[in-house]
Amino acid sequence: MSPRISRRSAIAAAATGATGLALSSVEALAQPAFGGWGQQLDVRVATLDAGLSRAAGGALVAALHTRGDARARKIAKIVQINNPDILLLSGIDLDHDGAALDLLRRNYLEVSQDGSTSVHYPYAYTGPGAADPVAEAPAFPGQNGTAVLSRFPIRERDVRTFQRLPWRSMPSNLFPESHYGAEVGTTMPLSSTAHWDVPVTVGSSVIHLLVSRPVLPLEDGPERRLARRNHDELRFWADYLTGGSRASWIRDDAGRAGGLEADASALVLGTLGTDPDSRIAWTGAAAQLLDHPRLQDTHPRSDGAMEAAAGPGTGTEAERTASFAPAPEGPGDLRVDYVLPTSDLDVIASGVFWPRRGDSGAALLDATAHRLVRLDLRVDS
Repeated sequence: MSPRISRRSAIAAAATGATGLALSSVEALAQPAFGGWGQQLDVRVATLDAGLSRAAGGALVAALHTRGDARARKIAKIVQINNPDILLLSGIDLDHDGAALDLLRRNYLEVSQDGSTSVHYPYAYTGPGAADPVAEAPAFPGQNGTAVLSRFPIRERDVRTFQRLPWRSMPSNLFPESHYGAEVGTTMPLSSTAHWDVPVTVGSSVIHLLVSRPVLPLEDGPERRLARRNHDELRFWADYLTGGSRASWIRDDAGRAGGLEADASALVLGTLGTDPDSRIAWTGAAAQLLDHPRLQDTHPRSDGAMEAAAGPGTGTEAERTASFAPAPEGPGDLRVDYVLPTSDLDVIASGVFWPRRGDSGAALLDATAHRLVRLDLRVDS
């Protein structure tokens, strides 16, 4: 799938109903302030794995042609309640002409769901997906894809994608050659789904969205191929942010070498597939980003995650962002969804949309195993 930018006319960000940050409850959501010229504005960025992907190509487009898909309505309401200015949406099937994404916007996001204020995104980006013909490949092109929706202009010409970068090109990589074989190792890409650098003009600033959806190391084999790949997919961003000699091995799909500029502002966001407290991940996988000197971990929390935690824990239960089947069938609740800003960005607050049982919005949570993670920034207008 080639990169695509779509624009809808006559939609101004300031005219759109917007809500501010709540750490746990829907009722506490407040409205952010949009600054005038020479002032500052508050900007919300969020990531949500929507779980809208279907088993067959074209099935999601067919479902979204009407406004009656129950799951899509719940996802739309979650987005409307939180009302991010920039949304990374994953777990959606993408097609070459962008029909599924346009239908989701037109028939769901831009339509009030049970009284919530509709949301409008005039800019969208969908880049190239998985180039991996061997392992963890989608059932059809575009399955479980990722899209950026934004009220701010996306700098299409400056986007960098890294879909063809070979895994073995990473120094000291964890590629399991004994499992895949040496021949596969010469061509197998590092990225299992997407690795993009998408710059967005926000006020007078440019913020780079470092987008990825690394493989989730569930149902792994004894060679731990999924955990290895997840670790190295995250290490890519660590090297990209560090720059210099650490990023000298990196080549984007256009052939440009190197990492992110030293003075650039960025957000690492998406379903990163690793929990710092979980044994399913490779040791130290999450720490590559959570402890990176260029990033800040705001430790977003929710009362719902804390309520769902059972028994003694590590003290980070409130930071979990996904609810999987409990052991022995699954790993239980994990922190796998992230919005990590660079240290130069002015963070107002962060949170996870996970209401307590019985609270407003709790009935929406069965739409996806993942929870929306949000971050509020203050930038110059």
